[in-house]
Amino acid sequence: MIENLIKSLGTDLLYFFYKKDYDVESLKTLLLEHPEIQFISLVGVDLGGNDTDEKIPIKLFLDDIELFIKEGIQTDGSSVVLPGIASLNDGKVEIIPDEDVKWYVDYNYDNIDYKTDRPVGTLKIPCFLKHNGQFIDSRSILKQVTNFLKKEVMTLLENETLLNDLKIKKEEIEDVILTSATELEFWVRTPENNDVKVKDLSTSQVMQEQYWKRTKGTVRTALERSLNFLDLYGLEAEMGHKEVGGVKAKLSSDGTTTNIMEQLEIDWKYADALQAADNELLARTFVKEIFQYHGLDVSFKAKPIEGVAGSGEHTHVGISLKLKKGGYINLFTPSDMKKNYLSIIGWGALMGILKNYEILNPFISPTNDSLERLKPGFEAPVSIVASIGSNLDKPSRNRTVLLGLIRDLMNPMATRFEIRSPNPHSNTYLVIATLYQVMLDGMKYAIESGKNNLELENEFKKGYGDEAQYLEKNRMYHSELDVFEEFTEDERSKLFGKPPATVWDNLKSFSIYPDKMKTLYYGNIFNEKIINSYYLAVLNRWTIEINNRIIPQAAKLMKNFQPLHHNNTLVNILDENRWNTILQFKIDLLKDTDTQLSLFTRLRNAINESDFDLAASLHIKIQDIFKSIKKLYSIYKRNII
Repeated sequence: MIENLIKSLGTDLLYFFYKKDYDVESLKTLLLEHPEIQFISLVGVDLGGNDTDEKIPIKLFLDDIELFIKEGIQTDGSSVVLPGIASLNDGKVEIIPDEDVKWYVDYNYDNIDYKTDRPVGTLKIPCFLKHNGQFIDSRSILKQVTNFLKKEVMTLLENETLLNDLKIKKEEIEDVILTSATELEFWVRTPENNDVKVKDLSTSQVMQEQYWKRTKGTVRTALERSLNFLDLYGLEAEMGHKEVGGVKAKLSSDGTTTNIMEQLEIDWKYADALQAADNELLARTFVKEIFQYHGLDVSFKAKPIEGVAGSGEHTHVGISLKLKKGGYINLFTPSDMKKNYLSIIGWGALMGILKNYEILNPFISPTNDSLERLKPGFEAPVSIVASIGSNLDKPSRNRTVLLGLIRDLMNPMATRFEIRSPNPHSNTYLVIATLYQVMLDGMKYAIESGKNNLELENEFKKGYGDEAQYLEKNRMYHSELDVFEEFTEDERSKLFGKPPATVWDNLKSFSIYPDKMKTLYYGNIFNEKIINSYYLAVLNRWTIEINNRIIPQAAKLMKNFQPLHHNNTLVNILDENRWNTILQFKIDLLKDTDTQLSLFTRLRNAINESDFDLAASLHIKIQDIFKSIKKLYSIYKRNII
């Protein structure tokens, strides 16, 4: 397969095109010129972030391209995550092609067509999902949000103060451009590599032995080929490098590297919002496949290894104006970058994210895995706080905050916001869509308040307990300090808000913050039906994962903790006491009695009875005990000679 992959690089295979550049006949001609493309696949993305894939012979598409694009295909709604929308008695969902974005060809390098001597290709067409005449999928939500926001921004640009701040006239503006980008972090390892200890990984991380180091062997080859592939598909890869996690690989007798366990990051160029989300989906697919072709497992989990840095997917968002005379203006860049950090509307966008973050978080961190990553001590953002740079000449590089202002004095177009909390399994479509929704809320405030740049900056930098017109009184939103080193956990919770400990804590934000929810409902894109369906999807995944995966896996591990000091002549009272403590933990977790149920049983019962507050508190308690027992067993085992 590797040979076929290498052979195909640099050939005249068709990797991508834009449907809007072709009429029906020219598109048909293009595809007939590439007989290696033998299937099509319609790619819709449900509310759970799952993308559809199916093989449809290309002949059926070529028979009536126009009708196929207009009407798409129909599917059973039970195959996608749309609870409360596509039900068993009303499950028909239409998959409608999107004509405005990139269509790309996915090649199977294990399947060479004997007629063309080329790998068999599948034309992947990004699509929308439609139910009872309404679009109800992640892609359509993002598209609707971007269209809505563009109109709203054009309305805001009727304000003379804002136009003066940007030094433009409204009649000069041709279009509003929403740009986004993501950074993909992931772990790779050789499949047989099960012996790497967390302690070794943690030590390497603390000593920074891997970060930005030179890649070697198969990791280097797979990384380079991934970057080449992204270029073939028009993503314009910008960087690939080692991240903070990992250990040094070993060299086998035949000269190959083994025991690989390291963390990598790949970045590519920004695009408009919907295309950026499509690009991220494409990149994840190809990166995983290319590394697997080289014999390496890839994990996009947010926290694949407990006690070691997890993987993030920092998301960048910006807005610019396309001018009729040519060129662009960054909407967030002030007219004088040496005098102000942000434009008036830029300050509003920043504060909109921070003020409303509690209702963003259910979309950014909707899983147990995502919340496991967001813990102090692993360079993962925990607190709702932003950094803009200690002064105008020194851009922010604070890795401990939730949100950073990215700016370059030499490049006004670079001004944007980097949100550090998403992970590779966050639904990028909904993350970007919700970000722009709450940014709009803040932008409207900034314009309607009549405040200038400095007044808005002062509000953003308000202290705890200071009154503010838009931001909350008993909160702080700005810090250039290391928030983990300079503040205790209690201080962070007081100043920046207490972070959610469970998925249920996150979901409760939908009911706890009705005023903030209005920012999502504005424009009727995130309507109650969509929010409820998403809520049910996340809740269902959380409870099923606890019942069917977390509890069984934890119980299995607990049963492996067995006494080691019996029949040992060197045993002492300390060993006995430690084991007795471990045993009591095991009983509390696993053993039902006639007077008391185990924590696992109580957690299952709470979920079955829909007592999610109790389930969340039990989940936290079990996590704490689980960590304690693993640490104590390690100490106990170490003392047995």
